[in-house]
Amino acid sequence: MKRESIVSIFKDTFSNEPSLVINSPGRINLIGEHIDYNDGFVLPASIDKSILFAIAPNEASDICTLKAIDINQTFQFTLSNINHTKEKSWANYILGVINEMQKVGITLSPFNCVFGGNIPTGAGLSSSAAVECGIAFALNELFQLGLSRLQMVQFSKQAENNFVGVNCGIMDQFASSFGKENHVIKLDCLTLEYEYFPFNLTNYDIVLCDTGVKHSLGDSEYNTRRQECDTAIAILKEQFAEIKNYRDVRHSHIESLTNKVPLKTIDRVKFVVEEIARVGKATTLLSNHDLVGFGKLMYEAHDGLSNLYEVSCPELDFLNQVALESNIVFGSRMMGGGFGGCTINLLLKENTQSFIQKATEAYYSKYQLKLKTYIVDITNGTSLV
Repeated sequence: MKRESIVSIFKDTFSNEPSLVINSPGRINLIGEHIDYNDGFVLPASIDKSILFAIAPNEASDICTLKAIDINQTFQFTLSNINHTKEKSWANYILGVINEMQKVGITLSPFNCVFGGNIPTGAGLSSSAAVECGIAFALNELFQLGLSRLQMVQFSKQAENNFVGVNCGIMDQFASSFGKENHVIKLDCLTLEYEYFPFNLTNYDIVLCDTGVKHSLGDSEYNTRRQECDTAIAILKEQFAEIKNYRDVRHSHIESLTNKVPLKTIDRVKFVVEEIARVGKATTLLSNHDLVGFGKLMYEAHDGLSNLYEVSCPELDFLNQVALESNIVFGSRMMGGGFGGCTINLLLKENTQSFIQKATEAYYSKYQLKLKTYIVDITNGTSLV
């Protein structure tokens, strides 16, 4: 969607010009999956799939109006009566941010907003975080709240945890807001310290292969993984004074969990420890501009996500295997919560179309499903247009 389009829709809807237009991107995560809620390091980036917001104060009444362009739905509410809605669940991501702001005494005024974009839904590109960060940024600019970017990210995460009811970590919102063109973010999910590492795609492409499926056990298994990891780290902290979080855990520590937790839980811990180490190796490789070596770590990560953490699915494993056997994809792995969504693939631009054709044909032959693919660039985070 172009700026001109959303401005036109806003004018048609509210008969006046928007005060601001905001661009809020989706995100990819290159490596460090399921690590944000385990106090580790992640390596995300914001991408050129985004949501645009057009917003202006409503000086005619005390009603706030939201219009979701992509699904052609409207939701109205007053700032004094913020309640969870089941009928139009998309509004909860915006209501949650407003609720978190008002809980700490921030004063808002009625407003009108339309939004829409091109982030594929269900693909694991964090359209929800883009909505949350976009509305937080828009309200901050519109009403001159003086919030820092980190405060807006925290309001966005709290909205998803407390209002929407998803017990996510902070990575998605952080990546959407703090993205930097041609760079990935190494984020310390414990301290929220971060640094940028170059990821120049001049000769390379990042291709997302969307399975088009989302298995129903995804949400419940996500919460189960969190419980398993929380249980294990609590036991390790009791046994070893040097362990404060998962980055302190070594393989010798993991052995002590035998007979104290199920074998599956030990597998989860092994994956977390190995994935935290992979992020450290990945940043060294990026500093040396070694994307081939980086790609090998992506394959290792997928193997761990599939076999140790068990959050993959047959469709994701199949696409990962197609990439590996193609001999032209440097790295491939599932991305996001799992049980569906996308694989992320790194390869030379000259091989992109060949790989897309090969993967599309193989996927249809195996599952009789049309494979959706997206080539993405790494862009700046949430900003004024």
